[in-house]
Amino acid sequence: MIAPLYDGYLCIRSEQSFLLIGRVLSPFHLFIETIDDEYCQYLEEGDLVVVSAPEGGEVMQAMILLELIREYHAPLVVLPKGHPGSKRLSMVVSAGDYIELNCSIQRGTHPEQHLLCGSEEMAGLVLKRYEKGVEINGGDHLSIQSLDRMIIAPLP
Repeated sequence: MIAPLYDGYLCIRSEQSFLLIGRVLSPFHLFIETIDDEYCQYLEEGDLVVVSAPEGGEVMQAMILLELIREYHAPLVVLPKGHPGSKRLSMVVSAGDYIELNCSIQRGTHPEQHLLCGSEEMAGLVLKRYEKGVEINGGDHLSIQSLDRMIIAPLP
């Protein structure tokens, strides 16, 4: 299925969890910080930024997180496997032209941006960049909703 996506968001929901998807609006370098290294990934206009909330939560929080990456180019922090903080991550992010949801990985521990932790209901879902949208493979039982972009206005 191809879903149109411009500067707003797509929200894909299951009974307990959701994904929020936004497109990169202008190219930038995404820095990915690990305990030992720093990686740099170039994101092109049209690439995807995806926030996964495996246990649900507030969509507004996911919008803020997505905009921190997409608009303000905040770096991603990757925790080492087994880090106790990964249990407290209610939302995690991946970015790129292709993202696959996996329920068997530990949240926040994978620098590989094609993998994203998701709920069991989202496992196997594949998202691909598509001209003015996103190609969604799998997840026929999930609902998809378009949402307007949250604009963060500068202070006067």
